[in-house]
Amino acid sequence: MDGHAEDDGRVFQASGDQHIHEHHHYGDGGARPAGPDSVRRPAVGSVPVVLRDRAEVLERLRSSVAGGPGGELFVLHGMGGCGKTAVAHSLFEFATANGRVGLWVNASDRASLRSGMLAVAADRGADDGALLAARNGLRPAADLVWDHLDRSAESWMLVLDNADDPEIFRDGSWLRTSPRGTVVITTRRAAARWWPGAELQHIGVLPREDAAQVLCDLAPHSGTVEQAAEIADRLGRLPLALTLAGGFLSHQVLDPWTMDAYGRRLDEGGRVDLIDRGADALSDEDPRHLVGRTWQLTLDAFEEHGLPEAVVLLRLLARLAPEPLPLSLLNHPEIGRVVPQARTETALRALLDQSLTELVDVGMRCVQSHAVLLDSVAAATPSRGLDALDSTAGRLIGAAVPPVPDAGPYDARLRLFKPHVLALLKRVTDHTTLADVLAVATRLAVALHRTGDYLSAWETARAAAALTEGALGADHRLVLAVRSRAGRALFRLGRYAEAESLLNQVHRAQERLFGTGDPDALDSAHGRQLVLGNVGRRAEALTLLRETIAGRRAALGPSHPLTLRSRASLLTMLSAAELTGGEDADLLSLPAQCVRDLGPEHTVTLGARHNYAWALYVLGRFEAADEEIRLVADVYERRFGPDYPIALSAQQLLARTQFARGRVGSARELLGDVVARRERGLGAQHPFTIASRALLNEFRTGT
Repeated sequence: MDGHAEDDGRVFQASGDQHIHEHHHYGDGGARPAGPDSVRRPAVGSVPVVLRDRAEVLERLRSSVAGGPGGELFVLHGMGGCGKTAVAHSLFEFATANGRVGLWVNASDRASLRSGMLAVAADRGADDGALLAARNGLRPAADLVWDHLDRSAESWMLVLDNADDPEIFRDGSWLRTSPRGTVVITTRRAAARWWPGAELQHIGVLPREDAAQVLCDLAPHSGTVEQAAEIADRLGRLPLALTLAGGFLSHQVLDPWTMDAYGRRLDEGGRVDLIDRGADALSDEDPRHLVGRTWQLTLDAFEEHGLPEAVVLLRLLARLAPEPLPLSLLNHPEIGRVVPQARTETALRALLDQSLTELVDVGMRCVQSHAVLLDSVAAATPSRGLDALDSTAGRLIGAAVPPVPDAGPYDARLRLFKPHVLALLKRVTDHTTLADVLAVATRLAVALHRTGDYLSAWETARAAAALTEGALGADHRLVLAVRSRAGRALFRLGRYAEAESLLNQVHRAQERLFGTGDPDALDSAHGRQLVLGNVGRRAEALTLLRETIAGRRAALGPSHPLTLRSRASLLTMLSAAELTGGEDADLLSLPAQCVRDLGPEHTVTLGARHNYAWALYVLGRFEAADEEIRLVADVYERRFGPDYPIALSAQQLLARTQFARGRVGSARELLGDVVARRERGLGAQHPFTIASRALLNEFRTGT
């Protein structure tokens, strides 16, 4: 956006709590020194410093920051778009310039608050294991964060931005104070009962003179100060609306608009009536509606000046979540269903130029738009184009998720897709498209599961089922499938009773609706037998597993990976007598069959070799078992990392074989490492951790 100022005036381009741009005149007071660059910076672009009526607030806040290490809690409250985030950012720069560590968290919803605060813990020294345990819900996340904040060697200032739902702080007691820092909250919720112990500061709209100056500096050739003041009044003097309006006016090249022309458009009813009502009775209006009309004017300008692709692209983004979206998603050929791929770059640049979206870096380049903007655009999108937008959004996410998810290390990109696929499920109304997007959500849950992110997998599957069951029906094949995935994730989280109940319910429904040999029913059966085997119901588990093998062999064939996976599970359940005689006598040759049918590096092949090593251990062939599991463990660690669940399982078996061969010291060291890693990653009370700790005690006592 082009801006203009003279003498000591300054123009800043920024995103506030609704991704706004604001402007402030310092007059003769001089410019405030800029803070140093830091990786700990708000993901909101360059926000402005204080405006008129902000000076007193900032003086109070700065005196607190400069006066001591912390212990204070400030709440900046006011309606959306009035510059609360701008004030917080100005204080953030002051704090970092004066030696404090600046920390910034988006607190707009429970998931964003949790992930942001865990990132704060990482910044303050929390290790990967502790963070993994907190992410998986296996240790108190809030306690972890505040423990590291309390023990921070450096004083800090923490901003909790967009905290418009105070209820989320009560879950886990996220909102606390610390002698090592100052906490600043921005919110629309002003009632003191939400913020016990806090000092409340109100942030209001701009005075008329300053509001007019914003428009004049951004669009100096579009009209007079008085004309600008009239437009400012009609926009309610809301900084967000003023900045977008000024940006719109300043970017007209082929057919420049005057402020009077802009004002006439504001008066043309229908499309912008909410803005007019906001100008006439601002206190009675929802500011989200006010800014929605300003954004619509900008979209109209895109249409009028030959950039319809920008309109469609923003409408596409509005089907998704107000969270970082990897840019690679917008560069996929599937986007050509609604926007010519060759024009996507131009369309995105137009959105960036008009502050309708922004680039953020969360370890990868992403685009992010504010929730209010997306809601406004979604509400104004013509119904005739919704299905194309929804199906395209679903296809784009689907193209980014592996078609057949395989085991692998943690993938941060997959987690970024989670809020977007769930947001899309909320918006879709066409049942065919809804089913397609649900299939993508299910595949995403599988992918998250197979990278070891079981909590995200469960949350994705559970939410997807809840969002679609009403429209598609509880007996819909895809609804049952995603519920089955939720059950599988619960098992990995150690919540055996919940997992068995859910999988049993889903399995019975699938058999009733689709038959006992249906692939989905067999998938649930395989998951359920894992739970049964781990809760001591071996006979039931073994019967169910044999039925699953027979069903998969009939439905999929003897060489299908799923058939071979189920057969490999038998290797861990049979006794020595069963392994060497009867119907399972040929099971020890399964790894060789997997190599022939799938290849030596296939995950199922590695799993079969892993289970084969266990069978050798059960048979008392300790040297052969030790050699086999050592090779498998090396591959697991190389491919997945030392903390990956199956890598730890293999390491535990290696400890067993070492102990059986008399190498007690090596066995204790290997298993001690497994226990430590499982405690960090799964928690001390996870059944896997408890079992590993018990085995280690056996090794130490020699029993």
